[in-house]
Amino acid sequence: MKLIVITTSHFFEGESRMLSALFREGMEKLHLRKPRSDKEELRAMLEALPLEYHSRIVVHDHFSLASEYQLAGIHLNSRNHTIPEGFKGSVSRSCHSLQEVEDNRQLDYVFLSPIFPSISKEGYGSNFSTEVLRNAASQGIINEKVVALGGLCEQTIPMIRDLGFGGMAILGALWGETPETLQINTIINQYKKIQLCYC
Repeated sequence: MKLIVITTSHFFEGESRMLSALFREGMEKLHLRKPRSDKEELRAMLEALPLEYHSRIVVHDHFSLASEYQLAGIHLNSRNHTIPEGFKGSVSRSCHSLQEVEDNRQLDYVFLSPIFPSISKEGYGSNFSTEVLRNAASQGIINEKVVALGGLCEQTIPMIRDLGFGGMAILGALWGETPETLQINTIINQYKKIQLCYC
């Protein structure tokens, strides 16, 4: 199963050091999601991360940076929904319904959310009952290319494998509400806890 980390939507002091530490701990894929960023801010973040980790990074905005920095890929969403002409890397997408998952089977993988009530977005409840998810898995709609997102924590993570997902993406479970106040060791320990639940 894939374990994907999504950045907070805002930049914060010490973020690149934390991300570098997570990569050293074995973080396999990072989704760099900064919806209000401009291209130069994202470029500065990429410059601050060691070159050896660029092949594990997917961007949600300013897709030209993916080719420029030889990143892993791009992630389509409501802001950026078109694949650049000639793009060769991995392409993923955010989906909020099972129909969207079916409509995007040609992509490398998709996020399906929210599976459980969101940790990072207050009032953002689950779109799916356990029964609906189990039925979708039995029909092959949820498979190894579908990544669970939303409300994942130590209590809910163990259910993901049973529901047939190919992986999970974490945000609030790792960063909490005030990541700028956390120490690197705290983030590393939290990541390791999530890994244990996930295995």
